[in-house]
Amino acid sequence: MLVAIEAGEKNVSLTTLDRVAEALDVAFSDLIQAPDARDPSRINELAWTGSIPGSKAVLLSKAQASREVEQWEWCLQPGEVYPSEPDADGWSEQIYVFEGCLTVMLGDQPQQIAAGEFFMFASNQPHCYRNDGAVAARFVRNVVI
Repeated sequence: MLVAIEAGEKNVSLTTLDRVAEALDVAFSDLIQAPDARDPSRINELAWTGSIPGSKAVLLSKAQASREVEQWEWCLQPGEVYPSEPDADGWSEQIYVFEGCLTVMLGDQPQQIAAGEFFMFASNQPHCYRNDGAVAARFVRNVVI
């Protein structure tokens, strides 16, 4: 089965890949991440495709968590701003925008995230979320604690 996986001949389940990673004593994300990745937290790799075209699972990113991960759904209307205080050291946030465009301010540096894109950052710094666009910005925010 491993030879078939390496050759791209077999579309295995995520459970099978999890078992292979466990047997090799590596993280699932390390198993599927491209070996030349510049940012080890940014995976962005196709992990599964379904039998019906368009069905897929893409592992976007990973982060170390010491306690928990909170998953939030957000909607900011045009012109809305949400300021956030810095979190504790070691915390991070993962943002995935699925509609509109979101501006994340890290200090005075803007990061624009369009629909279909994602962004990760250490949240122990001043940051805010802003919608500078003409339509609602809808996104998922994971807080890694």
